Amino acid sequence: MTGAVRVDKVVTSGQFHLDGGSWDVDNNVWLVGDDDEVLVIDAAHDAAAIAEAVGRRRVVAIACTHGHDDHVNAAPTLAELVGAPILLHRDDLVLWRMAHPDVEPHGVLADGDVIEVGGVAVQVLHTPGHAPGAVCLFAPDLGVVFSGDTLFQGGPGATGRSYSDFGTIIESIKDRLLTLPPATTVHTGHGDDTTIGAEAPHLDEWLARGH
Repeated sequence: MTGAVRVDKVVTSGQFHLDGGSWDVDNNVWLVGDDDEVLVIDAAHDAAAIAEAVGRRRVVAIACTHGHDDHVNAAPTLAELVGAPILLHRDDLVLWRMAHPDVEPHGVLADGDVIEVGGVAVQVLHTPGHAPGAVCLFAPDLGVVFSGDTLFQGGPGATGRSYSDFGTIIESIKDRLLTLPPATTVHTGHGDDTTIGAEAPHLDEWLARGH
């Protein structure tokens, strides 16, 4: 390992499309790695900007937290630019194919998988609800979890569209995320960071809100 493993963020902008609607969005793209290699989490909108942030490092993988087009629309182009495999949970192939009908991911993210980058282990947690194949990526040595659109500052990700379910996302958050150490930083797919400890006390409020 060369240098300490660090987490970098690239914010990209574009549109999210689903169920006949489109929305302008800013996405957080996360890079985890040292001076030699890096893991890219969610290749959104701007492959060139992400590749610039990668620099000359080897990309071990492009991991997709879920298959919504705003999180994967730049993945095939980035994969070609940096020579890295795209990984996605198989339950989100239906969403992936809406964005990329002619390109398949190169590999599968499954619950319990571990991705090694810069000597650090990143664990795959299957957290369905926002999407059937949504995953979070937990790096215990760094004290961080990358939540995609499963958990945000202020509550769960949206569940009012196709292939999503509120009860399922609540179970995922309760069983897979709120059981992590309270000091764990939550790096979200959009917006600001939070922590597990900051969100855990609000579970009953989310249940009462019901969406």
